[in-house]
Amino acid sequence: QVQLVESGGGLVQAGGSLRLSCVASGVIFSINAMNWYRQAPGKQRELVATITGGGSTVYADFVKGRFAISRDSAKNTVLLQMNSLKPEDTAVYYCNTKRANWGRIDDYWGQGTQVTVSP
Repeated sequence: QVQLVESGGGLVQAGGSLRLSCVASGVIFSINAMNWYRQAPGKQRELVATITGGGSTVYADFVKGRFAISRDSAKNTVLLQMNSLKPEDTAVYYCNTKRANWGRIDDYWGQGTQVTVSP
């Protein structure tokens, strides 16, 4: 059974940094891609960053050069290092993984962690 637990959110001033963590159980990092999404009030949830089973990383244009996704397989943890934060980065950030299950794709989500960036 997949469980994802995020932590590390908080309040930070613009230009500051935060590091989010996602402890994952029931996931094999070398097989399953891990994602970070975010959802701001009144907006749709959007993909922020992905780390594939092979370790490749992909970023949304709006975070390229500022955010970095990584993983620590020994700790079953996925990290999102967020630098040069902007007020528009304010959102609830969610850890996610997907599983193919009899022809459909199932999404697994953590509870989310709030990131607030003040001007």
